[in-house]
Amino acid sequence: MTTYVIGDVQGCLDPLRRLLDRLRFDPAADRLIFAGDLVARGPDSAGTLRFVRGLGAAATTVLGNHDLYLIGVAHGAGEARDGLEQVLRAADADELVAFLCRQRLAWHDARSGTLVVHAGVAPHWTLDEVLAQAAEIESMLRDAQARARFLPHMRGDEPARWTPRLDGAQRLRFAINCLTRARYCSADGTFEFKQKGPPGSQPPPLLPWFAVPDRRTLDTRIVFGHWSTLGRIEWPEFKVVGLDTGCVWGGPLSALSLEEGRVIQVGGGQG
Repeated sequence: MTTYVIGDVQGCLDPLRRLLDRLRFDPAADRLIFAGDLVARGPDSAGTLRFVRGLGAAATTVLGNHDLYLIGVAHGAGEARDGLEQVLRAADADELVAFLCRQRLAWHDARSGTLVVHAGVAPHWTLDEVLAQAAEIESMLRDAQARARFLPHMRGDEPARWTPRLDGAQRLRFAINCLTRARYCSADGTFEFKQKGPPGSQPPPLLPWFAVPDRRTLDTRIVFGHWSTLGRIEWPEFKVVGLDTGCVWGGPLSALSLEEGRVIQVGGGQG
């Protein structure tokens, strides 16, 4: 059995099919972990959702910011953009959105010591706290009433810093932003969500979230997507692997074999 973590697909179904062929993926024996953003910008977000849903128990998805944005729009919070209209117009739109609402915000494999999130973690969080925050969001998304109460309040950049005193919508919003939108924060854990360039392009005092000194998950290998401009995949000095290699922009689609530590790629693009 091999476990593969796959970076941002963003509706690029053809590269995903070619990647699985390259992996010789066997759904009866292997497992896929998608690092978020199954949808948006690419040519076939609806088909990608149907394909991943069809993999059943062989695939687990960690939700990304675009996936959550689609959930919000489907519930009346926000306007469709970036190709999400295709999903919302589909005859099976309700089923596709319901599938996303059943997915994860974080996935942890104790055997390999690997945590998968879409974007990042707060430097103050331990591994257990990351998983607890993710579970809280997952519980909300699976509860129709809780979902309806929160989704109109999901968007926004505040609060920007974690404190255990956060509660209600503010607690959920911070955790979602951290897990699905994070790139940079200051050494005290205050996040800034506008900067998207590679490390070194950010103004001081911002740091990549994974480079914050004394981050409490330094002993955990973290695999994430979201950051297509990161510049390289493996950052061993911080024990992180970034798998968004910009497939939707013409870059490759990447997978990491957890057992072998090997990165496998196919050419990307929207075709």
